[in-house]
Amino acid sequence: MADKATQLTQLLAPTVEALGLELLGIEYLPAPGGSLVRIYIDVPLGAEAGQADPEGEGGQGVTIEHCEAVSREISAQLDVEDPITGNYTLEVSSPGIDRPLFGASQFARYVGESAKVTLRLPQDGRRRLTGRIVSVEGDTVTFDIDGTAFVAQGDNIDKARLVPDWAALGLAPSSEKKDKGRASGATRKANHTPRDNKRSADPSTAAE
Repeated sequence: MADKATQLTQLLAPTVEALGLELLGIEYLPAPGGSLVRIYIDVPLGAEAGQADPEGEGGQGVTIEHCEAVSREISAQLDVEDPITGNYTLEVSSPGIDRPLFGASQFARYVGESAKVTLRLPQDGRRRLTGRIVSVEGDTVTFDIDGTAFVAQGDNIDKARLVPDWAALGLAPSSEKKDKGRASGATRKANHTPRDNKRSADPSTAAE
């Protein structure tokens, strides 16, 4: 049985695509006080100017307008479908510099770059690794870790993010810079209660 994040991705991807955007993936983080549903969106490669921008300003990457449009449509859909029990916070965000990777097909886009990976089950005595993406064949991703090949199955990769080349970007590899890289782009957040109760107003909309 697919996990909640996969179920939500399958449910919501057509809605995001209808807006001319790509749903990269969803993180579902349950908690006693309310779950977090974090949705990562991007402008598709090769999108024509204005195609994916509600304001007709194509070519600028993910904007607050994109996040607002996706948040409105997805919020309405979640109210109707009601796939989440209890309170939850919906967050729609651009991927940022250290973008998350969901599935082998997304790894294939960044062959030659480095990624930080957490595995669902330990492999070769490790659950975490950082290595260069060497190749992707089907659902198998091969990494180079200090000159040693490490082969991981896509369904055993729990979380993954690109590791930015801070030197190439002209940025110091400090924790502060990394935090800024992760938060770059646009984000919209909205708090939600169960469908039977009144939904609270959007508390914040901010571009970082």
